[in-house]
Amino acid sequence: MSAGERPVAGIELGGTKCVAVLGTGPDDVRDEVRVPTTTSDETLGRLTDVLAGWAEGGEISAVGVGSFGPLQLEPDAPDYGRIVRTPKPGWSGADLTRLAIPDCPFGLDTDVTGAALAEARWGRAQGLASHIYITVGTGVGVGIIVNGNPVGGLGHSEAGHLRVGRLAGDSWPGACPWHGDCVEGLASGAALAARLGQSAETLSESDPVWETVIHALSGLMHNLVLTATPQRILLGGGVVTGKPWLLTRLQEALVEILAGYAHAEALEMRQYLQSPGLGDRAGPMGALALGLQALDKVSCRSAQ
Repeated sequence: MSAGERPVAGIELGGTKCVAVLGTGPDDVRDEVRVPTTTSDETLGRLTDVLAGWAEGGEISAVGVGSFGPLQLEPDAPDYGRIVRTPKPGWSGADLTRLAIPDCPFGLDTDVTGAALAEARWGRAQGLASHIYITVGTGVGVGIIVNGNPVGGLGHSEAGHLRVGRLAGDSWPGACPWHGDCVEGLASGAALAARLGQSAETLSESDPVWETVIHALSGLMHNLVLTATPQRILLGGGVVTGKPWLLTRLQEALVEILAGYAHAEALEMRQYLQSPGLGDRAGPMGALALGLQALDKVSCRSAQ
């Protein structure tokens, strides 16, 4: 799409803030509004008002929503579009279809899947048939793209809750309310804060707690490489952003843990495991990508 075409409205719904963007891609953002994430009614109400204002100012071609989850994404389910069993107080059962505009294509998925699709359109996954986007922030999210489409079935991917082998000598029980010492329970920002009693932002590179993070994340990627067989892994999120040394150590750890097995032997790890091309814009651009994907599907059906 070019700047002269009808824009898409994208909503990135995060745990602390929401970003609403109007545009067609990274080089054509016509408006952007940030809304704090408070109660579900207040937050969704404010975002609905933003969308209504944009719709009044000109025709919106589609709406895309990338949200924290878990989400019900089965279109035929009676609770389609709702957030289910989230630890965020007051948000379980929140209906995200409130953000749809009548007679307008509507795309909904997790925020990390949206970011993965954005990287395929505009970032470091362009031209790839399969890739994985991992975000390590408050939680650990994983977006898996195969043949250009998100992996789904019983539900969306929740690979951040995979269990991996524990680092020898580490007996801390983990912070995940469901699984304790899954990857999210060991390596997320929330887990580090629970373990340390403070944010991990001020930790030095030599702090031994990073060994537990590296061990958990490399174990996660080991499992993903050998199951989903992605052509590239992109690693973002607040815990790893701005820490090139951590990316380097994770590249080294992944080489070690894969041990040259099968197709892993041929990997050039600096090309294989990278930071996102869109940086911290992957989230809001992911919402636009979900809207564009919904628009593409309607266009394909119309052409048949």
